[in-house]
Amino acid sequence: MGDPVVMRDVIVVGGGCYGTFYAAQLAKARQRGKARFRRVVIVDRDPACRARTELGEEDDRQFIVRDWSAFFRQFLGDAAPGGAADDYIVPSPLMPHLMFEWVVARARERWPSRPIEVAPVPGAPGTPYDRTGPDHTRYVSFADWICPTHCIEPAVCPAIGTARTWEMPDALRGLAERLRAAGEPVYGPALFVCRHHVFGVGTFAVEAVLEGDALVAVAGESGVPAAVLVATVSSCHGAVNLLRLGAARPEPAGRSIL
Repeated sequence: MGDPVVMRDVIVVGGGCYGTFYAAQLAKARQRGKARFRRVVIVDRDPACRARTELGEEDDRQFIVRDWSAFFRQFLGDAAPGGAADDYIVPSPLMPHLMFEWVVARARERWPSRPIEVAPVPGAPGTPYDRTGPDHTRYVSFADWICPTHCIEPAVCPAIGTARTWEMPDALRGLAERLRAAGEPVYGPALFVCRHHVFGVGTFAVEAVLEGDALVAVAGESGVPAAVLVATVSSCHGAVNLLRLGAARPEPAGRSIL
């Protein structure tokens, strides 16, 4: 309990009310000796976002004015597997499924002539809340109540006052196993798991995102149709997608499949 959390770069998605809270909590944790990091990077399209106005620049705090998707294309594209072991991402509760968008873009770069699509997620994960958005992202949750703001999902659920008996990663692993048992060529799931890290700040590892991209590469290397279940989750909630890879098309003479 007394050892500080050690990180390198911490990427906060958004400089609005959530990002301001998370960046302030990280600064507080560092001041109190509960966290060590090189820098906190806050990414927002607004150069006058709330976090910049209220917190300002510091030696260990940087602001990047950029679209989230464009930022992660460069940041994750430059990250080498094994070289980002201590880098973390702090998601906003209201952000789109950015990591899946990056995985899809990488797949299309890897196989430019191959059919690649985002498909509806089949099967039932067994959660009380289960809704699918127009982009086929499936939003699932074990909570059928309003959760406390910035809940760290402790062992005893603060909303119902009893022990939490569920884990979303387990539910999605079970879903993938059932799909494979039914004959679906599904790999994964590739899970980007957001856990409480320090002072109410939840993060998932950059390495987990790179591992998800590597899993897609493995799924598609044979050239036969395949699918990868990809999700950003916490213990209680998740955004889930299915990436379908069609059969590889023959490459023109003189070219090889990447």
